[in-house]
Amino acid sequence: MMKERELVIVGGGPAGMAAALAARAAGVEDVLLLERDQHLGGILNQCIHTGFGLQHFKAELTGPEYAERFVGRVRQDKRIEVSLRSFAVRFTKDKVISCLMPGAFREVKARSVIFATGCRERTREMIPLPGSRPAGVYPAGLAQKMINMEGWLPGREAVIVGSGDIGLIMARRMALEGVKVKAVIEIQKTSRGLVRNVVQCLEDFGIPLYLQHRVARIHGRDRVNKVDVVKVDEELKDLPGPGFEIACDTVLVSVGLIPENELLEMAGAEIDRKTNTPVGAGVNFTSIPGVFACGNACKVYDLADWVTRDSELAGRQAAQYLAKTEPPRL
Repeated sequence: MMKERELVIVGGGPAGMAAALAARAAGVEDVLLLERDQHLGGILNQCIHTGFGLQHFKAELTGPEYAERFVGRVRQDKRIEVSLRSFAVRFTKDKVISCLMPGAFREVKARSVIFATGCRERTREMIPLPGSRPAGVYPAGLAQKMINMEGWLPGREAVIVGSGDIGLIMARRMALEGVKVKAVIEIQKTSRGLVRNVVQCLEDFGIPLYLQHRVARIHGRDRVNKVDVVKVDEELKDLPGPGFEIACDTVLVSVGLIPENELLEMAGAEIDRKTNTPVGAGVNFTSIPGVFACGNACKVYDLADWVTRDSELAGRQAAQYLAKTEPPRL
C-alpha cells in the first residue's frame, strides 16, 4: 500500500537537513528525510578542513562539525522521520517517489517534495584528458574520501588538473600527508577556487599553479608515470612549443560539478541543459508545482553557509505551498 506523506526531502546533507528544519519551523507536521548513505551529513562528512560556518554560525568549523549541528536538531525533532540507506530511484510528476530501502522497495506519495541531491564530479572523459587509462587517476572528491574517511593515500607524487576548491583543498591535504604535489594545472587565466584557498592551500605550501596550461596527455601502462603539459592561448588552443613533462604516480581531476537532477528530469521537469539545474520561477523552484530543489542540486555554491541559507528558504517555500493546497481526502 502506498503511503502518503506531507513533505518528502531527498538528500540528508546540509541542504536537506536545513530544509527539513525550516519546514518544521514553518508549521509542516510530517517530514520524511531520505538519505542513501548510512549517515546524515552528506559530503561534509569527508571535509575535515576548517572554513565552514563563518557566515551562518559565526564560528570556524570543520565539515563534520558543521553537519553535526544540524544532525542533532534533526534527530531531536520527532516529526522528522529519517530513513537512511534509502535510495530514490523513480519520481513522477504526481509526486510519487519509488525508493529502495533496506529489505524493501516502497512507494511514497508526497504532497510536496524537496530535492537536495547535491552534485557529482565531472570525470576525465568530460574534459577530455587524452592518453592511456592507467591506475592512479581519481576525481578529487573520491581522493578526499579515500584519505579522510578510508585512511588510504592515493599515491606519492601528484598532479592536480583544475583549480576548483576541492582540488586546491586536496593539494594541501595530500601535502600534509607527505605526498609531493608537483603542480596544479588550470586551463583558465584565473583559478576557479576561492582566493583564500589559493593562498592557504597552494602558496603557503609552495605548490606551483600553472594558469593557462592544460594536461595534454596522461602516460603510463599499469600506473600513471607522467603527464604532458602545454600552454594555451586566449581561445584555449595549444601554443606552439614543446611544453613540458611532470613525473607523477597520481592525477587528481578537479574540473567542476554536475547537479544531480535525474529524478526531476524523469518526472518531466524542465532542466537547463548547460548547467543540469532545474528551470523555475526563482531560487529553489522547479517547473512542477510543489516540487523544489535546493543546495547544489539547484545551483553549485562555493560556501556551505549559502547552501544553508537558501535551503532554509526551500523549507519555507514548501510550507507555504502546503498551506495553500488542500490535503487529499482519505
